[in-house]
Amino acid sequence: MSNFEQLDFSYFPGCSLATTAAESNASLMKAARVLGFNLIELEDWNCCGSSSAQTLCKDLALGLAARNLSLAPKGRPLVAMCPRCLLYLRRAQARLRQDPETRRELEERWQRPIPLDLEIIHFLEVLSRFGLDRLQQSVKRSLKGLRFVPYYGCTIFRPPDLDREKQYQGEMENILAALGAEPIIGAYTHRCCGSFLSATDPELVTPLVNEIIDSAVAAQAHCLVTACAMCQLNLEIRGTSRVKLPIFHFSEVLALALGAEDYEAWFIRHLVDPRPLLQGLALVA
Repeated sequence: MSNFEQLDFSYFPGCSLATTAAESNASLMKAARVLGFNLIELEDWNCCGSSSAQTLCKDLALGLAARNLSLAPKGRPLVAMCPRCLLYLRRAQARLRQDPETRRELEERWQRPIPLDLEIIHFLEVLSRFGLDRLQQSVKRSLKGLRFVPYYGCTIFRPPDLDREKQYQGEMENILAALGAEPIIGAYTHRCCGSFLSATDPELVTPLVNEIIDSAVAAQAHCLVTACAMCQLNLEIRGTSRVKLPIFHFSEVLALALGAEDYEAWFIRHLVDPRPLLQGLALVA
């Protein structure tokens, strides 16, 4: 239980964190509880539209994202951990601000309003705005000795049509450095991992992934820490480089520093087992 005043946020997990990256969601919830952040999952949420709907039908993609926005109550920010979900929710909101007719049609379809002033933020912003003091008071394990590359991927890195929105460069390394870890900047931190081409053209994705991992190896990093579940998946399943590095979700490392003991359930889901690294640094038993 948290010792802090509870702060309520709406929460959109998205498909990846509910399935293939369930370890990211579980560790995120653990960290949030310790810090006093109550992430209230949207009831009956649906896929944000992702790349599949965006490619097949723009109207379908807009409707999927808009329906999620219509489920979010007023008065509290909507938090996403997945950069793709964040992008498509924000993009839908921006489109509806510019297109009142389409907004009215969708509101009639869903029989509820779509809040155009809803604040849509990444969990990194929750930490930077509300959690820095809480982090310092809650740390149970120092991450001293852990050399990591903060890998953001390309989606969270200033998408052109949302270039005036809040960006998150530097947040991962600032937060984890405050908890004792050492960020390694001399590697690829925003190079595209290939994204959903991994499903259709994996032969194009492998060299991209290898370049990212090889840059981390050359910089003498122990691991990469990602802000994106899709990136984490690609970096684990598509790399063929000789040296394999653990690929952490940011939430896993955060929860570990905050004293989580149920990390085994997360780490057994990894294709590159991070436990030998963490044991070698005396971060886990």
